[in-house]
Amino acid sequence: MSNFVVALTGASGSLYGLRLIEELLKSAHVTILISKAAELVLREENQLDLVSAEDKQQFLRQYFKSESLDYYAEDDLLAPICSGSRPIKAMVVIPCSMATLASIAGGISANLIERTADVTLKENRKLIVVPRETPFNQIHLRNMLKLSKAGALIAPAMPAFYNKPKTIDDMVNFVVGKVLDLLEIKHELYKRWRS
Repeated sequence: MSNFVVALTGASGSLYGLRLIEELLKSAHVTILISKAAELVLREENQLDLVSAEDKQQFLRQYFKSESLDYYAEDDLLAPICSGSRPIKAMVVIPCSMATLASIAGGISANLIERTADVTLKENRKLIVVPRETPFNQIHLRNMLKLSKAGALIAPAMPAFYNKPKTIDDMVNFVVGKVLDLLEIKHELYKRWRS
């Protein structure tokens, strides 16, 4: 069974990360990383209160109705995924805050999310970053270019409208579907162009 790492950071759009985890759990093991800022966003946007959960891994297993996931705290720099010897298929940072994007682009490994992204790049594994910010300033754009040159795929959370979305779920599914396409995972989350 493939192992994917999904990291949620403190940008708006936590629903993208939650939906991606749901889809990946259908066929893979998922290691979940959630920044402290993302915990606040999850509580605000999704009424998902990880802040007060005593056992966050158990809480997430109940929430996703799956035992096929692990959770590590942001400050757990002894987690197995800190090492390149721990094989993962890919890592997705969704949503990716500009602070996290800048840290990864700068090679900073101050927390588990940044360290795992750094390991993913150094091991030449797939790193997908889903920035959720608008507008981008020149610093954001330079950091995205720097990450792209280092081998990361940049997939901004930009839903399409050719598929005639009718709900927020339709727009979320499009973005998550694009990430699944990059991961080469079959899905039917959105209607493809001219199909």
